[in-house]
Amino acid sequence: MDVVRRQYETYPYPERDPADESTRLIEGSPSHPVEIDHFLFGGSRDWSRPFRALVAGGGTGDGLIMLAQKLADIGCPAEIVYLDMSQASREVAEARAAARGLGSIRFLTGDLLTAPDHGPFDYIDCCGVLHHLPDPDAGFRALADALAPEGGVGLMVYAPLGRTGVYPLQSAFGALFEGDAPAEKVALAKVALDRLPPTNWLGRNPFVGDHKQSDAGLYDLLLHGRDRAYRVNELTDALDRAGLGLVSLVEPARYDPLRYLPDTPQMRERVARLSGPQAAAVAENLAGNIKTHVAYATRAGREGQAMARPQRAGAVPRLAGVAAQALAAHVAKTGELRLTLDGLEFRQPIPKEAARLIAGIDGRRSLRAIAEGAGIDWLAFASAWMPVHRALAGFNLLHYSEGARR
Repeated sequence: MDVVRRQYETYPYPERDPADESTRLIEGSPSHPVEIDHFLFGGSRDWSRPFRALVAGGGTGDGLIMLAQKLADIGCPAEIVYLDMSQASREVAEARAAARGLGSIRFLTGDLLTAPDHGPFDYIDCCGVLHHLPDPDAGFRALADALAPEGGVGLMVYAPLGRTGVYPLQSAFGALFEGDAPAEKVALAKVALDRLPPTNWLGRNPFVGDHKQSDAGLYDLLLHGRDRAYRVNELTDALDRAGLGLVSLVEPARYDPLRYLPDTPQMRERVARLSGPQAAAVAENLAGNIKTHVAYATRAGREGQAMARPQRAGAVPRLAGVAAQALAAHVAKTGELRLTLDGLEFRQPIPKEAARLIAGIDGRRSLRAIAEGAGIDWLAFASAWMPVHRALAGFNLLHYSEGARR
């Protein structure tokens, strides 16, 4: 049996209890329908139309269950294909879907490389999988080949710098525990972790903690049989080789070098010389805390037209993870957005007078309707709205979708 399949048959990951489905829904990025609409369908997809999705390497079902539940909530006639090589992981995902009464999912056990056999798909979710394949490029190509012409992919791959300390320990434990049974590896790793010297980089990285949550988390983080990480430029190169085009990184503001440099004309001039991928790579190196890259992509050639635009009067803005009235009150008082991500605080100016525009976001009104409610003409609104858009969309707090909802 393949070493990675053996791992996930023994330790399905992430560890989940189907009984918990009655009390919570795990949400994240990518693959929320509002995000899918925003990044891939211009914010205007008709969700009453059929929608075919693939969850490639679905594991125990986090992305699958979120996507299926949210599509059911908006009445979308969806067909979702779950594909994973681990039977044990599939059983957990099936039990979670059954607990929610989600009947739109077809479960398959198999290799991600067979994805084109089941397509084409309007959307493919592939999170935490490509970096574990023996040939990741073959995985990227399989996703591209499984897409419908107007479809898109939401993916996540590991990034090295925010995972500082992980890969040296993977190497050490791989040499020490080679040939041991999975349970014995976990037991031995726990003993070793308890006595790591204070100079070990994992112990000095407070932003990595899966190994403290469960045995499955420990195995996945530190005992994995096949694991590589991608710098952001390596991710864009892999997309290019597969015939895919990057629409956007999620939380794109984190990939702006000027977030981490002195605000001087000299720095702005030098950053302006960089291409988009070069700038993102510089930002990753400066920040040092990015653990994963989450991105949306389409077939090459369509990436520039896929994402929703704030210049369209009919676009319907929707906030993610923040209440409009609370955010509006904060902006009216402070004139900024402030948030902390992986130990780093970001402060983004937003004009105080834009607070009333933020207060108008209710998930139903279009930008034009918000402008009319504020009593300003469209041209004045468009100018006042852009600082709001840049601040919130830059940190994945604002999307546009006419038909999907939170």
